[in-house]
Amino acid sequence: MNELLRALLDLPPQASTYARSVDTLHYCVIAATMLGATFVFLLALYFLVRHRQGAPGELTPRLETSAATEAFIAASILGLFLAFWVVGSIQYDHMMTPPEDAMPVYVTGKQWMWKFAYADGHQTMDELVVPVHRPIKLVMTSRDVIHSFYVPAFRMKHDVVPGRYYTAWFEATAPGEYPIECAEYCGTSHSRMLGTVRVLGDEDYRRWLDDSKIARARGGDDDGDLAVIGRAVAARRACFNCHTLDGQPHIGPTWARLYESRVPLTDGRTVVADDGYLTRSMMDPQADVVAGFKPVMPSYRGLLPEPEVAALVEFIRSLREAPFAPTVELPKVEPLSSGQPQEPRP
Repeated sequence: MNELLRALLDLPPQASTYARSVDTLHYCVIAATMLGATFVFLLALYFLVRHRQGAPGELTPRLETSAATEAFIAASILGLFLAFWVVGSIQYDHMMTPPEDAMPVYVTGKQWMWKFAYADGHQTMDELVVPVHRPIKLVMTSRDVIHSFYVPAFRMKHDVVPGRYYTAWFEATAPGEYPIECAEYCGTSHSRMLGTVRVLGDEDYRRWLDDSKIARARGGDDDGDLAVIGRAVAARRACFNCHTLDGQPHIGPTWARLYESRVPLTDGRTVVADDGYLTRSMMDPQADVVAGFKPVMPSYRGLLPEPEVAALVEFIRSLREAPFAPTVELPKVEPLSSGQPQEPRP
């Protein structure tokens, strides 16, 4: 039945773990709409014939129904709408919440291309290469105008806005090549902003990694552990001058137990320290200043490549269970004046 309905509606293949559930809701909404429209048409046809004009001067009889019948009809329509809304919201929450073991990929939209940066240092243009049966977490942004990352076969679509970072995920269920489209008009070559998701089997994916000669870390820190790579990046970028790993606040907030915690901001808002927030804090630190700290962190936009950002986020994520166990007493230090990021002193 699923394949029959998909063929009748001319839908693309269901190539992700949640594609079929999205289509099922699609089928139900279309079926309810068509049944409702058919019922209204037949009812109108019945009244047209039953109450057509009679002899001259003959009045149409007055039709009345009970309040209970009207309430039942209204409640049924409202209940059907709410059922669709509940199922849709559950699906949306599932699609926006990546699994714990999802592999991060940074996606940048730019007129008129898609750029993909992998956590281990590799980058591709207009082609996203992923392994089959592996959750892939996308951290997305735009360099110029609003774009929309749309993979029809995965039933995945997410707008990307300049200066903001969004996360979404998918898990491909079958090897193959699936088109990427931009679903938001973004300029004169919008229709040519195309790409491909190439899903490979495990052996083919490992071969692709070897053939691409991926640099897993900069500076020779390659042990295959992304969190360890992130620690090396943090040391090289002088992040430890302002952030601690043992729970002590310093010039900046501690990274211990920061990931996915609720962070109060100076403007009264509270945000969740997810991948998007952490990335935004590196690129635009003045946008969300943590309460109790001065806005002195410089922007790393243009200085920190996406693979290093992914490694840093993974390192911070590895500290979410870290105990608050200060090892040294930090001196009272006035925050540095904002400016360009500095390399650590020897």
